[in-house]
Amino acid sequence: MIFECVSKTGHRTEKWQGEIIYFKDYGTYCEIKIESRSSILVIFGKTSRGRFACMPDFGVGCYLVNPSDKFWNTEQLIRVLGRVDGITVASALYSLADNIKF
Repeated sequence: MIFECVSKTGHRTEKWQGEIIYFKDYGTYCEIKIESRSSILVIFGKTSRGRFACMPDFGVGCYLVNPSDKFWNTEQLIRVLGRVDGITVASALYSLADNIKF
């Protein structure tokens, strides 16, 4: 699945593509492999404290909300991954929102 990522800073807009090359739903969490400017493995799940994303190759994770809330998730992911990778992961989750049922 190919998706578009957009970064707006002032009057400057930058766009790039990402691709979800693997998606596996395990019931309470899912595993997503994203290829874009970086190769990112994302474990996205739900606990009693809310939803989370963990990117083990980067050694980071954070709490998120529903995958369809692109704004909030982007803000949280940028804090732990940096601008480009945070936007990429939030955009990937947004594109999968209808497939993630937990």
